[in-house]
Amino acid sequence: MFEGFEVIPAVDVQDGQVVQLVGGERGSETAYGDPVEAAERWVAAGARTLHLVDLDGAFEGERENARAIERIVEAVDVPVQLGGGIRTAADARSLLDSGVERVILGTAAVENPDLVDEINETHPGRVLVSLDASGGEVVVAGWTEGTGMDPAEAAVEYAERGAGGILFTDVDVEGRLEGVEAERVRRIAEAVSIPVVASGGVGTIDDIRTLRGAGADAVVVGSALYEGRFTLADARAALDE
Repeated sequence: MFEGFEVIPAVDVQDGQVVQLVGGERGSETAYGDPVEAAERWVAAGARTLHLVDLDGAFEGERENARAIERIVEAVDVPVQLGGGIRTAADARSLLDSGVERVILGTAAVENPDLVDEINETHPGRVLVSLDASGGEVVVAGWTEGTGMDPAEAAVEYAERGAGGILFTDVDVEGRLEGVEAERVRRIAEAVSIPVVASGGVGTIDDIRTLRGAGADAVVVGSALYEGRFTLADARAALDE
């Protein structure tokens, strides 16, 4: 899935604009302009993968920003992974056939684990299961509903079903730029052999180093990049030291 450890810029889209939320709370967002311009900027800066999320889709269950996402896929020449509002195998296959490299399934995979198997029948290994956790349990529906599921145990189930990787978002620290909780990532990385993508809390390059040391294969970074805490070039140089 990844050739070496990757730092993946997040392009989260709400109401047609790039935004970053704090703790997954609607109304906490800071806007950063046009999604295509943001995507092109990150690719020009050296991003090898982009992380796209239709936030309205995640909250409402329907892909409200589909056209904006399509414009990004058309504009860039790097793999993109897309989540938010993907609820059926038909939706996923359509996106994969249209140029999306990986689909991210959160709520849909939790509510219907067989969906991972269905998509694998035609597009093996191209589902990234999103396990977003708050208070030690997986949360769904735009991080608003608890499931009682343990993230590491859930990761094992989806790995056995053929998921191409696990996206673990630590909602408790998401968007706060105050640091990461490495042990939460480590538990998942040690539980499965498929790639683990970590997200949430990154404020410094040291946070990225910490997540790599915890076993993550990649890290999604949003607010820290948009706020200029460091650049992609800075991160790559530091990780190569």
